[in-house]
Amino acid sequence: MAPASPQSIGFAVIGAGAFGSNHLRVIRELSAASGDSVRLTAIVESDAPRRQALLSDFPHAHVFHDIDACLAARAAGQLELHGASVCVPTSAHAAVAGALLQSGIDVLVEKPIAASLAEADTLIALAARHQRILQVGHLERFNPAVLAVHPYIHMPMFFEAHRLSLFTPRSLDVDVILDLMVHDLDIVLSLVRSPVHSLQAVGLPVLSRKVDIANVRIEFASGCVANFTASRVSTERVRKLRFFQPHQYVSIDYARQDLLFIDVKPQRGDPDPGSMLSGLAVSKPTATPGEPLRLEIESFLDSVRTRQQPRVTGQEGRAVLALALDINAAIAEHAARAHLDRFV
Repeated sequence: MAPASPQSIGFAVIGAGAFGSNHLRVIRELSAASGDSVRLTAIVESDAPRRQALLSDFPHAHVFHDIDACLAARAAGQLELHGASVCVPTSAHAAVAGALLQSGIDVLVEKPIAASLAEADTLIALAARHQRILQVGHLERFNPAVLAVHPYIHMPMFFEAHRLSLFTPRSLDVDVILDLMVHDLDIVLSLVRSPVHSLQAVGLPVLSRKVDIANVRIEFASGCVANFTASRVSTERVRKLRFFQPHQYVSIDYARQDLLFIDVKPQRGDPDPGSMLSGLAVSKPTATPGEPLRLEIESFLDSVRTRQQPRVTGQEGRAVLALALDINAAIAEHAARAHLDRFV
């Protein structure tokens, strides 16, 4: 692995839209709180009016219209750049993140890692060749409730995930699987640690040309089963994951960042631990509050400094993408079988 980066990290945010603006905010907060351990040195934004506003909002950063101009300025010694957040549309992930990696810059790329497995493989190979950190922005890995649940995982056998959102034109370059469900796919894969055995999926476009609502059932080689529902045409916002393991039910509320456990505990004097007299013990383990995005970026910066493997590696991001693409193929197969094309 390459030598550690300087303790004062020059940072860039590529794409200052909905996601990128939050990355900019967090980097600004971290810079103010840490006394220059991270410095926002560059912003890349293709939209001219937004770029003009950025010049006023971030007077100490260089603002560029594209990644080539940014990297050219770095090569000319006009700015220091060690790490970057890539917050452009998924279709541009491979080109932008690839250019950064080839220039020796560590990359935090928003989920999904890329638009195809071939592009994901290219990014992983570039990171290895240039000894760069490649972290994928699966944000829910850094949700305090998810971080707190890991010590309690012993044998999850059934998951139920619901992620419902109001419709927004944001992220319409991808379907609901790669937009929303990908979060829960990543969490379940990280908790189950078992290959996928089979899957069934159904999905429909509702307000866009891509699938806006979907339901998926996955069985893993371990015997664990997971049901996923994702919608971006809901009238309410729901972000919950529930799972069962022997003698225990666990509920994760991503939005509230809390956990609820229900354990089956035999009551004293009960001769049959499996009888209806068995007791239920309800508990709420503590999850230390925190903003997932800030925790994610702090973790990335730590990897940049120490050269340690990031919490969400390129290979893990690829595995989630592969599963999402398999789900999309199953949805397409179901749509053809059900003749859903007549409703398009």
